[in-house]
Amino acid sequence: MNLFFEESGDFKAGVVLSQQGEAYQVELPSGKRSKVKSKDVLLQFTAPTPQQLLEEAQQLAQGIELDFLWEVAGQEEFGFAELGAEYFGHAPLPAEAAGLLLGLHTAPIYFYKKGKGRYKAAPEASLKAAQAGIEKKRQQALIQAEYVAQLKAGQLPEMMKPLALQLLFKPDKNSIEYKALEAACNELQTSPQRLMLTVGGIASPKQLHLSRFLLEFFPKGSGFPKIAIPAVAELPLAPVQAFSIDDVTTTEIDDALSVQTLADGKVRVGIHIAAPGLGIKRGDALDAIARQRMSTVYMPGDKITMLPDELVEAFTLAEGKNCPALSLYATLDPADWSVVSTETKAELVPISANLRHNTLDELVTEENLANDAGEYPHKADIALLWKWIQVLEQGRMAKRESFGLRPEQNNRVDFNFYVEDDVVTIARRKRGAPLDKIVAELMIFANSSWGKLMSDHGVPGIYRAQGGGSGGWAAKMQVRMVTHAAPHQGLGVDQYAWSTSPLRRYTDLVNQWQILACVEGGVAAPLVAPFKPRDADLFAIVSGFDAAYSGYGDFQSNMERYWCLRWLAQEQAQHGTRQVDAAVLKDEILRLAEIPLIIKLPGMQQLARGTQVKLDIMRWDEVELTVEARLLEVCAAPSAEAQQLEPEDEEEISEELDAAMDMPHEIVDVPPEDPATEPGSAIEEIKPLAE
Repeated sequence: MNLFFEESGDFKAGVVLSQQGEAYQVELPSGKRSKVKSKDVLLQFTAPTPQQLLEEAQQLAQGIELDFLWEVAGQEEFGFAELGAEYFGHAPLPAEAAGLLLGLHTAPIYFYKKGKGRYKAAPEASLKAAQAGIEKKRQQALIQAEYVAQLKAGQLPEMMKPLALQLLFKPDKNSIEYKALEAACNELQTSPQRLMLTVGGIASPKQLHLSRFLLEFFPKGSGFPKIAIPAVAELPLAPVQAFSIDDVTTTEIDDALSVQTLADGKVRVGIHIAAPGLGIKRGDALDAIARQRMSTVYMPGDKITMLPDELVEAFTLAEGKNCPALSLYATLDPADWSVVSTETKAELVPISANLRHNTLDELVTEENLANDAGEYPHKADIALLWKWIQVLEQGRMAKRESFGLRPEQNNRVDFNFYVEDDVVTIARRKRGAPLDKIVAELMIFANSSWGKLMSDHGVPGIYRAQGGGSGGWAAKMQVRMVTHAAPHQGLGVDQYAWSTSPLRRYTDLVNQWQILACVEGGVAAPLVAPFKPRDADLFAIVSGFDAAYSGYGDFQSNMERYWCLRWLAQEQAQHGTRQVDAAVLKDEILRLAEIPLIIKLPGMQQLARGTQVKLDIMRWDEVELTVEARLLEVCAAPSAEAQQLEPEDEEEISEELDAAMDMPHEIVDVPPEDPATEPGSAIEEIKPLAE
């Protein structure tokens, strides 16, 4: 006797070897033996053989006309043998019954299974809907195949053009466009990014990196809505002639300086900060724009401003204008350059000049300052400021020493990126040039002084703290943002509140509101300040700024890395050379000498930090932002100074190494915190918050 039975959702046939109660021992055509329960048996037959039955049943099932079978079945539940008599016009033979059962089982849109060998015809509406769905899938498969063919031929299908960015960065993986892109990439053995570049969906690797960032941080676009310039209350005119010092590319001029000699021989230095906080109010439409962006985004050759251009133009400290400003005046005793007193006021400040690094750096040198040489605007003011800031720096270094740290090292090199018509120039600048140092020290002085002002008035602010604890982030010398005054040991100050860049950082705008409340409210400042002590919204701002600023910093680093690779391509095209000088950071990680590019050299011999080497750049990838190189020779051993690191230096190097291990992200050298000049001026860089 032979059996046709169902096992694990599959239909099988075999010869009965034995029977015990309700169970059969069956041998399948393959020779395998199986135990079959009687409830799973669908047919018992003597002929044909099990193998023949299966073959005939499968052939018959393929010839069944399903529409006719569906009509014959009616709307009542039925057994396959019953339907067989209707369909064949006679009691079905074993092969016919098995073939009919296979046909029913493989047509789930026509027949619903109700039990072992029992089915029910699908309602007409359900059947038509299912058939329409199948037809739709068939048509989609044809379209997808056409898309794949076009992509493989180097053409971007018309329907995929507006979806190019979404397909790369936020795809609907169930869409036929994404499935076609994935299939084409698999067949061509390439990545979606490279294929999109090949077919023209993305214009260039630069556009690829920019588009990825914009889609994540500016999904609705980076433009601004139409705005009205806010009015500013009448302000007194300051009796000064202020000047700013910035890079040639700077448009958001946040800070300016002035010098006055008083009748008693003392000197009054003014630090003047653009005051959008006098026009923008907490909770208004402009505040919403600034808070949503949190910061200006910088990249070589371009930027996305935090505030609309019209508003920046209204408040930037532009030459020849009387500009609303928050001024910090320090009265100094020139005998020892000690600070006699400070005063903060809101006023209109005449800006006599916007000085630029590219025209002054070669003139304003330490040697020229010492010898009173050279001619340039505000020469006497700059000379006086140079004397004072050296005293300020010495005071900070003494404070650093009290925190257990050595003086800052100014032997590192900063880099400026200039991009014009997709040609990049990367200029080296040694950290600590006089103009850099003047701006840096005075902004640190202002941020520290205003941080103390808020603390003394009981007004919360947004501070940056480093060290000052026994464990966790403090022990690692990481920089954190807090809402109370706390030491910044790396800078050597008792408190440090970002306040000098309100046109391009939201934290500085918030602090400016709080400082204005201290100036205008006096002892009542805690009551009139926009943010009260323990204001939950202030904590939310800190958290939001942290996230946005870190993301912006990663993007800037990636774009700088991209332009470093473009620089390599330019050098090879112009000079035909691929050999570069580099210095060891640690283990297998090196930084190139002429550009701020960090690379990893797996398997390189262990060399001390600072060792000078020569590399052969073999290849680089502007999409993945990776570099392959080989060591040609070891040129020079490191100096003892290059191997000595402070805890905060260790933190910076650690971040650089993490960046190199996790390409394409990288951290480049940065100078002391917040000299409030625009990134690209070698004074300050947008970067993650651990300095």
